[in-house]
Amino acid sequence: MNFHDQLRELFVAEDQIPEQYRIEEVHQREYLSNGELKKWDGEVSEVYSPIMMPTTEGLKRKLIGTYPIGTEKEANEALEAALAAYNNGRGEWPTMSLDGRIKCMEQFVYKMSEQRDVVVKLLMWEIGKSLADSTKEFDRTVEYITATIDALKDIDRQSSRFEIAEGVVAQSRRSPLGVVLCMGPFNYPLNETFTTLIPAIIMGNTLLFKPPKHGTLLHYPLLAAFRDSFPKGVVNVVYGRGANVTPGLMRTGKINVLAFIGSSKVANDLKKSHPKLNRLRAVLSLDAKNAAIVTKHADLKLAVSECILGALSFNGQRCTAIKLIFVHKEVADEFNTLLGEAISKLQPGMPWTKGVNLTPVTEPGKPAYLKECIDDAIANGAKVINEHGGTNAESFFFPAVVYPVNEKMKLYREEQFGPVIPVIPFESIEEPIQYQIDSPHGMQVSIFSTDAKEISSLIDPFVNLVSRVNINAQCQRGPDVFPFTGRKDSAEGTLSVHDALRAFSIRSLVATKLNDVNKAIINEIVNDGDSNFLSTKYIL
Repeated sequence: MNFHDQLRELFVAEDQIPEQYRIEEVHQREYLSNGELKKWDGEVSEVYSPIMMPTTEGLKRKLIGTYPIGTEKEANEALEAALAAYNNGRGEWPTMSLDGRIKCMEQFVYKMSEQRDVVVKLLMWEIGKSLADSTKEFDRTVEYITATIDALKDIDRQSSRFEIAEGVVAQSRRSPLGVVLCMGPFNYPLNETFTTLIPAIIMGNTLLFKPPKHGTLLHYPLLAAFRDSFPKGVVNVVYGRGANVTPGLMRTGKINVLAFIGSSKVANDLKKSHPKLNRLRAVLSLDAKNAAIVTKHADLKLAVSECILGALSFNGQRCTAIKLIFVHKEVADEFNTLLGEAISKLQPGMPWTKGVNLTPVTEPGKPAYLKECIDDAIANGAKVINEHGGTNAESFFFPAVVYPVNEKMKLYREEQFGPVIPVIPFESIEEPIQYQIDSPHGMQVSIFSTDAKEISSLIDPFVNLVSRVNINAQCQRGPDVFPFTGRKDSAEGTLSVHDALRAFSIRSLVATKLNDVNKAIINEIVNDGDSNFLSTKYIL
């Protein structure tokens, strides 16, 4: 049996799937708006899994459910609900005490955790993520929320005092910005989405949440938790085709913050739709073409191990993935041999298979695009150098190492977002530096070397070209307490547990001249607890 057929045989009949991992179709006929789960009887979108099933007509994607295709009407109703809940900063949520908001968020975490098994299973079936990674995504998201609550308490403790300067007494705190439009990505539809959604909510903003095209159904089990945990209108979920519903929301000028993870082109178009750009704050995580640089002084086994993790975790469908590897010519042959051997040991399989490393790719058109990129590279002088590289069986695409890649090829410029590893040989270190200078992207780089002086000579130019330099390690987002951002077309704003809270808020202060009358007024307000802002309460 050839390798193509071996990959096809990984798709098994439903009765061969362990019972605990089988899925019943989820047909969503309600959506969350203005504190209600409203019934939907309009058009729906069918959700087909990248996991395929043998049928009499061959392998077919399994239908796992449907969800509403909302229209501009429902989107505008959700916007009005969010505006009413914010009420120009006078609503229940933006004026609530921080302690009150934290209690609501803790209730949400509790209710969210009750849906863990359902959400994990939907992650597996909707986007083809392995059981281990799906479980990790859910648990990491819960940990992120807990860390966000702790960070907010810490920020508030630092703000629970008065400052006096030049005869003026003041107290400064962080206050909300208004209505946030939050749009997450398909590759981490829960975790990445919640890294903007959670800080936006807890800082007192109200929210419109547009789920990604792939990874929509998994949010359905959480709608009741949102409804029951927060005042009405604080969280509203917008369904429908993004091109139909989101530009109109932006054109109203009533969106105060755009939180978007996706392509820079879509982000640019959405921002341009807003009539008053000076009023719009954007928190964006966008395109990336992160490079690894393997010098002649690298520990090649370590470099290969980390590059495999960086390039092929979740099939390379990550903005932080290593998407290009520069290798010094003196070690290129040995590196490529080790890389091919390591890939041959990776286990392809279904998401529930124990120890699986490679699963079906999420997007239906991705295998064809990856083949197009490889064909283009071959036409311009490259080869696929690993055994079985680029073998495609329906939604399975076995990783391909393409070498030698040059500037004429798509793989040199375009973000492949899939299991293809372009390798570029270099002689002078100026070559990868110049690549990064010319690149429209500027998220991260990984440098592999055991020579401290060589590493130090690369750190200084690269920290001014990308936002994170990884030494002998893959590119990655975490830990979540570290800043996560990018230069050029890769990001706007900074996300981390602490930075995200600041991104979705603004410093406001109450100040007065320091005299006996004003001191008495302030003391009375503080002692009587009449203001949630002007307060010395200390949250432990």
